[in-house]
Amino acid sequence: MTETADVLNLAERTRVLLVTGMSGAGKSTALKALEDLGYEAVDNMPLRLLKRLLKFKDREEGDDRPLAVGIDSRTRAFDADGVVETVREINRAGGVEARILFLDCSGEELTRRFSETRRRHPLAQDRPAADGIARERELLAPLRLAADILLDTTDFTFHDLRRNVTTKFSPPRSTVRLTVTLMSFGFARGIARDADLVFDMRFLANPHWVDDLRPLTGRDPAVGAYIAADPAFDEAFAKIADLLATLLPAYQREGKSYLTVAFGCTGGRHRSVYVTERMAAHLRESGYDPTVVHRDLGPVADAATPGVPERESVKA
Repeated sequence: MTETADVLNLAERTRVLLVTGMSGAGKSTALKALEDLGYEAVDNMPLRLLKRLLKFKDREEGDDRPLAVGIDSRTRAFDADGVVETVREINRAGGVEARILFLDCSGEELTRRFSETRRRHPLAQDRPAADGIARERELLAPLRLAADILLDTTDFTFHDLRRNVTTKFSPPRSTVRLTVTLMSFGFARGIARDADLVFDMRFLANPHWVDDLRPLTGRDPAVGAYIAADPAFDEAFAKIADLLATLLPAYQREGKSYLTVAFGCTGGRHRSVYVTERMAAHLRESGYDPTVVHRDLGPVADAATPGVPERESVKA
């Protein structure tokens, strides 16, 4: 079986994932990444409650989310051999497949991480972190030996770990997508503060200066036709679309969950609105499902926006 097939098969079959490993190796980050993938994540749950939780989920209708359970040496009544046996019992019972993800890390790197964050190791409250790390490695040895997936995070950044977890546990034909918001706005009322990417559309012909188009918005066909007729429009739109085609998958691979792309013009009524609507249609054809927000689309104001010159407040 190829590596890709292994990953898809792993994500498809695994309904219970026990996430464990060395303190400081990234368990919390892994659980958050799994939660973003659609797992129901529970951290530090007593082992004796795991079987009860599984039975409860079996009876729960309409919730088929896989379960990720964080267990480590801090867990009440922790027993590594007991965890391994519980996983075996779940698998023997059939119907649900349980696996163990073990996060490991070198002792030197763990010591550095605890020193930098000024956290105390859970097994070395009054001793050097190295003592707690050695003790924990001994306690977790049965889990490491039984692990189905072993990730050594010694050389991982936060983003490296998220990317590895996402790659290994994304559902096949994943419905977990980057959430994309397309926003139009007017520079006259301030730049979109929550935007990740901003494109300035003020180089396009401005419908505001056409009397018949001024009362309309970028949603109206006449305004759209006027903007699209600008010789600069087609090439600029195509280049922005190509850029997004490159960036959106890359953002998703890096574990980014939300992305806001903003298009601005002077007043936020004509050019930015039209481009936002056109780009949304283009992205839908490419398989995305963007949310569209027109921040400044409202009635044309005769009075100036406070702090903005009157002429600027109504231009688009």
